[in-house]
Amino acid sequence: MKISKQSRRDAKTLFSACRVNGVLDEGRVRLAVTQVISRQPRGYFGTLHQFKRLVKLDLDRRSARVENAVETTPAQVEAIKANLERQYGSGLNISFWVNPALIGGLRIKVGSDIYDGSVAGRLAEINNSL
Repeated sequence: MKISKQSRRDAKTLFSACRVNGVLDEGRVRLAVTQVISRQPRGYFGTLHQFKRLVKLDLDRRSARVENAVETTPAQVEAIKANLERQYGSGLNISFWVNPALIGGLRIKVGSDIYDGSVAGRLAEINNSL
């Protein structure tokens, strides 16, 4: 699907209007989409398609997955949350997972950034270097 420059600009404007203090507001996103659908301006389908893409990218950028080989203690959870929020800002959706395949350590994925401090990751690095 080819999206016009105007649709891209409109989507970017909508996206900016839906942000509150640098964080995307779900209520504003829903309201913006319903208003665009009800008014149906020229090229609205392309605008909504681009807007959806921007929202998805923002949600991916604002989500973090923390994998640990064992159950994470509450003190570790708070320390990890504080460090991630200091680095990436508030409004981060953090989920914690147990992955015994890591053997030990942590693997953290925030958006497209991956921090691998696991034993399995280090063993893989050694294996690749040989």
